[in-house]
Amino acid sequence: MASETEKDGSLEKLSSVEQVPDLEDNSSDIEKIVEWKVMAKIDYRVVPMLCILYLLAFLDRVNIGNAALFGLKDDLNLRGTEYNTALVIFFVPYAICEIPANILLKRFKPHVWLSGCMFMFGVVTCLQGLTQNYSGLLATRFFLGFFEAGMFPGCFYVLAMWYKRSESQKRCSFFFGSNNLAGAFGGLLASAIGKMDGMRGLRGWRWVFILEGTLTCVISVMLFFLISDFPEEAKWLTPAEKAFVKKRLREDVGESRRDEKITPGLIWNVLSDHKVIIGGFMYFGLIIPAYGYAYFAPAIIQGLGHSDIRSQLLSVPPWACAFVFAMAIAFASDHLQHRFLFTVAPMAVAVAGFVVLLVTDTNTNLKYGALFLATCGTYSAMPVVLCWFTTNLAGHRRRAIAIAWQIGFGNIGGIIAAYAFLSQDAPRYTAGYSLCVGFICFSAVSASAYAIACLRENRKRDRDTVSASSDVSEVFQEGDLNQDYRYLL
Repeated sequence: MASETEKDGSLEKLSSVEQVPDLEDNSSDIEKIVEWKVMAKIDYRVVPMLCILYLLAFLDRVNIGNAALFGLKDDLNLRGTEYNTALVIFFVPYAICEIPANILLKRFKPHVWLSGCMFMFGVVTCLQGLTQNYSGLLATRFFLGFFEAGMFPGCFYVLAMWYKRSESQKRCSFFFGSNNLAGAFGGLLASAIGKMDGMRGLRGWRWVFILEGTLTCVISVMLFFLISDFPEEAKWLTPAEKAFVKKRLREDVGESRRDEKITPGLIWNVLSDHKVIIGGFMYFGLIIPAYGYAYFAPAIIQGLGHSDIRSQLLSVPPWACAFVFAMAIAFASDHLQHRFLFTVAPMAVAVAGFVVLLVTDTNTNLKYGALFLATCGTYSAMPVVLCWFTTNLAGHRRRAIAIAWQIGFGNIGGIIAAYAFLSQDAPRYTAGYSLCVGFICFSAVSASAYAIACLRENRKRDRDTVSASSDVSEVFQEGDLNQDYRYLL
């Protein structure tokens, strides 16, 4: 259904404006638009702000792993699996509140909802640094999950509403790379903050939470004025540019249906789609290795015989390497207009890394090298899985619901990840590495099932072609349910 345009701004390859319903803007103004300039403008205004937001969200979520090396467990007298339970409780509200959060984002607009939630989880992160016991840690982790629930699905939802499927993977992977940058930045920052141990009578782990939470609060105020809303509401686009963006998106995925309400019936219709269910399984399988590494990387590296500070520093290179590898995968995926192979290939790399960690005992250099494979593979496959699923859906309502489902259901895997790497299993972590291998394979099987489901649907629609007399406006409003729509493989 999608058609490509050249960077000279010519719209000759696009369908005429009259084919798009409700387009009231002057077509002569639209024809003067230079496409690559508009896209560059969108890239500069949309993507960086969401990247900064999610970098800090992920940092505040996983910095407990850095804090654990600086005395958190001892000061709060955590015993047995209490530390793991503190990790788990984050995911309870985080998973439950994904769909309501995306509905509220649509209602209150992204710049208000996202920056507001960001300020609140920044405050909670600061309070986490002031906790005095296990109960206080559980309470702050719970509310951290509550306020962060709308961040990741909300950002992906906004991104999906700005870009065509053919150009989305690079942007999605760059955004998802905020995870990798947060991991690298968190390791560097924690190594520096750790030297503040004892300053003003506070341990180093408390400073990790207080300073990073304060930074989040300050940045959230700035992002209130910088985060972009949906294309229909962007004040920094001219009327002609808005019409151009809306037109190119309509031609790719149909009518956005921005103003229509989300009803319980619609939620049920979306979640009863077998492709949507499989999309949740794809992401679920990757969450265990992703959070397993994010939460326990400093402890794993420390188990190789390194000091606290050196462990924080050595956690940086795998994250940086994963960002570069993920962007290479994304560019190749967009260039070839293919997703499936670019999900399973990184998964194979991740499996190789975890298998090496599982079978290697004494060779610490080899085990450290295997962390690069595990990180690069896992954090390169995840953005492709998310973008593939997200951009195959069309319209505000279907995307808002399905994205929240995929990420909400998938993050239940964080509960498993939190108990996968127990302190008594150090330094081998046999159970943790085995779970990572098993769930990555499960994700690969789910991705294969999703590809088959999309292929079967495309072939079915090829057989049942819509007649030439079909009403054009009706076709546009059906989005990815339209018989002329073809899912990207």
